[in-house]
Amino acid sequence: MQFKSESFVFEGSAAERLDRVLKQHFAGSSWAEVRRLIESGKLTVAGKLTIDAGARIPPGSTLVLQMNAPKARPGHVVDDNLVVYHDAHVVVVRKPEGISSIVHEGETESVEQRVQDWLSAREPKRAAAVHVVHRLDKVTSGVMLFARTMAAKLALKEQFRAHTVGRLYLALVNGAMRDGTLKFRMVRNRGDGLRGVTNDANRGYFSTTHVRVREQFARCSLVECRLETGRTHQIRIHLSHVGHPIVGENLYSKGFDGPLLTADRVMLHAATLSFDHPVERRRLAFDEPLAPSFREYLDRVAVR
Repeated sequence: MQFKSESFVFEGSAAERLDRVLKQHFAGSSWAEVRRLIESGKLTVAGKLTIDAGARIPPGSTLVLQMNAPKARPGHVVDDNLVVYHDAHVVVVRKPEGISSIVHEGETESVEQRVQDWLSAREPKRAAAVHVVHRLDKVTSGVMLFARTMAAKLALKEQFRAHTVGRLYLALVNGAMRDGTLKFRMVRNRGDGLRGVTNDANRGYFSTTHVRVREQFARCSLVECRLETGRTHQIRIHLSHVGHPIVGENLYSKGFDGPLLTADRVMLHAATLSFDHPVERRRLAFDEPLAPSFREYLDRVAVR
């Protein structure tokens, strides 16, 4: 059967299975067609994406079928807590650690896709496409920004280039660190295939990170890192280069002289993001508490 985008209200006298509701509404459809339609992720019930054919639908529920919605990925669930703020121009999200900002080769999921799913489930009549403005490393948690229009993306990108976007990260580093400003030229290959820093003034790109110690522990320090530039892996490389690799950081801590604390994740969190709204020009600021995995680890360290 050929389905078309539409919306309707379930007017039954009692709650009914979703597949039965659709079977009754789309006369002539088969059970198999109805269930494939549900599993495709193109249907919302009362504003929520629903891919469970057995979901009970109360009378009076509004069902919206959007045939151009992105296909749902098997086993994927829309996270209600993903989005911190959204309007017609921007989306601010809380990124969990362990997932890439965009899909890379060999991966099947990204924050970008999750945001699209979230928007599709809540705004089925509007295209869910979003535009990447900046990225967080896969290992990093915290607040992240997307644009919903190309005009908004360009305006936000210009703010990043002009260094007017406020970004503050929290990192738990090995050793007793001190306040300071780290300034280095960064290169894509420091000689062993990894990104790093160089003393050659003719190579790489200038980078600056302002560091302030928030709390000292027996074997580590909780520090604030305020970015002036935003090079790839900048904080991880800067902190390792000055002898204080981030706890859980295994890529750039090779050769570190001293015992390293171990962790199941890299203890780096994007805590604050502020920027000028690309259309309304008002200043927006977002503070994201430490991810649970970071907070729990920090609590354990604090009592040692």
